[in-house]
Parts: sequence; C-alpha cells; structure tokens
Amino acid sequence: MVVQMLYTLGHSLSLIALTAGSAILCLLRKLHCTRNYIHLNLFFSFILRAVAVLVKDDILFSRNTQCSDQPSLVGCRAILVFFQYFIMANFFWLLVEGLYLHMLLVTIFSKHRHFIVYMLIGWGIPTVFVSVWVVMRIYLEDTGCWERDDHPVPYWVINGPIGYSIMVNFILFISIIRILVQKLRCPNMGGNDQSQYRRLAKSTLLLIPLFGIHYMVFVSPSESIAEVYKIFFDLVIGSFQGLVVAILYCFLNSEVQSELKRKWRSMRLNCHLSRNHRFSSNITSRNGSEHMAQFHRNSRTQSILQSETTVL
Repeated sequence: MVVQMLYTLGHSLSLIALTAGSAILCLLRKLHCTRNYIHLNLFFSFILRAVAVLVKDDILFSRNTQCSDQPSLVGCRAILVFFQYFIMANFFWLLVEGLYLHMLLVTIFSKHRHFIVYMLIGWGIPTVFVSVWVVMRIYLEDTGCWERDDHPVPYWVINGPIGYSIMVNFILFISIIRILVQKLRCPNMGGNDQSQYRRLAKSTLLLIPLFGIHYMVFVSPSESIAEVYKIFFDLVIGSFQGLVVAILYCFLNSEVQSELKRKWRSMRLNCHLSRNHRFSSNITSRNGSEHMAQFHRNSRTQSILQSETTVL
C-alpha cells in the first residue's frame, strides 16, 4: 500500500511537471529545434506512460471484482495493450536521446538530424513488437486480462526489446563519455569548441536518469536477491524519472530560462506601453475637450463684440 502511494505520487508529480514542460517547449518558438523536438516526444512518452500506469491500477487493482469477472474483457485488455506500448515507447525514446547525442558528437554537429528516423524508432518499433505481443497472447496465453506473464514467449516479446534498448543505451553512454574525454583532452581545440564540449560533458552526467542507465544496476545473475529491490526501484524511483527529466531538460535549461525571461520582459514592456498609451490618450482627449470649450467661449465672445460694434 505504501509503495502504491509512493509511485502514484511520483507519476502524478511527473505528469504535472511534464505537461508544464511540454507546454513551454511548444509555445516558445525560439526553442523549436530537433533536439527539443526529441525532448518533447520523450516528455509525451513519459506522460502517456504515467497515464497508462494510473489507469491500469484503477482498472485492475482498485476494484473489488476481478478482471475475468467483468462483463467484457475488451476494454481491460485494450488498456493492457496501450500500457505495454507506452512503456516500450518510453524506453525507445530514451534510446533515441542517446542515439541523437552520440550522432551529434560523431558527425560534429551535422545539420542532418534524421528526425523521421528517430520518430520511427521511438513510436514505430514499439508498435511492431506490441502487435506481435497481442498475437502471441491470443494464440499462446489468452487468459484473463493479459496481466499475468506465465508463458515465456509473450514475456520476452516485450521485455527483450526493452532490455536490448537499455544495453544499447549503456554502450552509447560509455561511448559518449569516451568521445567527450578525448575532445576535452585535445590540445588543438579552440576555446569555443572546448566550452561547448564542456557543456555537453556536464549535461552527459545528467543523462544517467535520462538514458535509463540506472536499470543496469539490477542486471545480476542472482535474480532472486535483486528481485525485491528491482520491483521497488521500478515502481517507486522509476515513477519520479519523468519529474527529474522535466526539471533537468526544461526548467533548469539555461536556454529555456533565457527565453522565459525574455518573454516575461516583453510582456511587462507591452503592458507598460499599453498603460502609457491609455494614459496619454486620456490626457489628449481631456486637453482636446478643454481646447474645444475654450474655442467655443472665444467664438461666443467674438460674436458678442461684433454685435456691439455693429450697434455702435
């Protein structure tokens, strides 16, 4: 019960932070670039993952009746299908982040980003494996709400690609560290390039929660010992991963902070100019009214004088 409360809190906070971060990246046009597009898709995958976890818990564990006793299993199984898809998509977008940063370093900041390929990796590959998982479920283990993994084939159709993506990300992480160390030690590097690589090195150290490298801790031959800790880690600490990613790659990002400050100054300036314009308009209209009244008084005086002169 305590574990469920903790990971529900983690997913809820992640949802709030990721939604705010996605809105910022979408609304600020100067932040539109391939790197932030990839961050945005990663945010969406974390949002969908959190929603899927919360909905699955509500359907499977927050009701007194079992899933097999419900009038229809279609909705229950559909929720499990989307749950598996969003979980896998989240891991593959973590892989895309690693691939993008590695390509950025290898190709020396090439302008060709191959964003469509990244989209196919992040959303397309999970579609293929989840479709295979549905077929395997129907033919090999079509029982209950598909929440149990008693047959090894459907289990490995989902967890095999996820484990592979974690291993590839770990290799990419080591390769990125090696490349950055070589670049920083290069004596012929200019000041601007060195500062750029230093910034990338600092951000790479923050990529441990982003790449999912922390999952490598539980790759152990004695699974019986690590199983309890792995479940606790996946459910509780993993639920805060979206919150950490949103904080590191949006709210603490210097580029995002600078753009938000610029927007805030622009809004304050526009409000100030609007107030001044309204104030000057009021003064102008008031002065105009006074001038018109003075003009009418002068005209009336002239008319009276002309009448008196005529009489004389």
